[in-house]
Amino acid sequence: MNVLILGSGGREHAIAWKVNQNKEVSNLFIAPGNAGTGEVGKNIKLSLSDFESIAKFIEAENINMLIVGPEAPLVEGIVDYFKNKEGFESLKIIGPSAEGAKLEGSKEYAKNFMQRHNIPTARYASFTAETIEEGFNFLDGLKAPYVLKADGLAGGKGVVILTELHEAKSELRSMLVDQKFGNASKNVVIEEFLDGIEMSVFVLTDGENYKILPEAKDYKRIGEGDTGLNTGGMGAISPVPFANDSLLNNIEETVVKPSIKGIKDEQIDYCGFLFIGLMIVEGVPYVIEYNVRMGDPETEVVMPRIQSDLMSHLIACCEGSLEGEKIVFSDSSATTVMLVAGGYPESYQKGMKMSGFELLNDCIPFHAGTIEENGEIHTNGGRVIAITSLGNDYKEALSNSYKNAENILFEGKYYRKDIGFDL
Repeated sequence: MNVLILGSGGREHAIAWKVNQNKEVSNLFIAPGNAGTGEVGKNIKLSLSDFESIAKFIEAENINMLIVGPEAPLVEGIVDYFKNKEGFESLKIIGPSAEGAKLEGSKEYAKNFMQRHNIPTARYASFTAETIEEGFNFLDGLKAPYVLKADGLAGGKGVVILTELHEAKSELRSMLVDQKFGNASKNVVIEEFLDGIEMSVFVLTDGENYKILPEAKDYKRIGEGDTGLNTGGMGAISPVPFANDSLLNNIEETVVKPSIKGIKDEQIDYCGFLFIGLMIVEGVPYVIEYNVRMGDPETEVVMPRIQSDLMSHLIACCEGSLEGEKIVFSDSSATTVMLVAGGYPESYQKGMKMSGFELLNDCIPFHAGTIEENGEIHTNGGRVIAITSLGNDYKEALSNSYKNAENILFEGKYYRKDIGFDL
């Protein structure tokens, strides 16, 4: 079987690492990939928005399965493109249709979906530049802190949480009128703030049946103690220590089942991953957001805990036989610590030479923003590399991740030293 994975981050490296373990995979391509994916497959220069070039490559290399890593091509309709294109009827695709991708591509669409299917979530309302005064009035009726979300995709930076009412109103104006996030914030969802602890659940679904993958908890803020600006993720842990059987069963009954039933009832073409971001408030799960792909850096702790054959599960998903699959989890804990470029998530430099890889021991380095040039590895993004380790518990795994994080060197390297601090 020939497989093409689209994407260039730690998520794609972790998926490629897992897919490569299947002996039936003859050729594994990653487009555009990074220095790490080049070790488990072959990197290909393709633009993720150039569907025509991707189609030509799939045809030329006789690709049997396409795995779409990031959200943008899904929202842009890559699945619909191939399903409607003559000659690609046998191509297996992991990813939802453009309609399904709206669950991530539009916060308002997702919230309305949750409301239609009685899925617990925070109280909310949506506003445009024309209804900004109504937005101000809605803010007046909320208690601080205030949560503002750009409706569209904003690269993980479209959510703002503020403690002062005047700041929230100013931010709403900046998002709607000044288009702070461009088209992504021409619509803004204002949410009631939920005070609890976050975790993420991952589901593989064929649009009717589903399998739950290992859960995880990630750490979004740049600063220790969860302070500072939001990032794409600074680290993650799986399993989540506070997620006991009772909570996980509650999540499945009140969130997962109605979400999948909603997808089926609305006849949404969906074959792939559904990420459910949760806030646990006094033991009760509320949905913060959906993603229509695996999370990053959560994938880097989920994949090493899956002991069964991921490719078998993905094939079954595409063939509508997911119900018969059994996903086996490892009892070990997995942790990842993300090393980032100095200045991230604001301006940062690329092209820093990296070293210390030969010193790594008892860990899996999942590359994110890296590139290989003339036999050397250089930084090529804000989040550079995720150091993932396994252990008997998350503390042992974290100890391994941190020991190895010290060994990787590049100018401006930064990482949080308190992952798991709140557990």
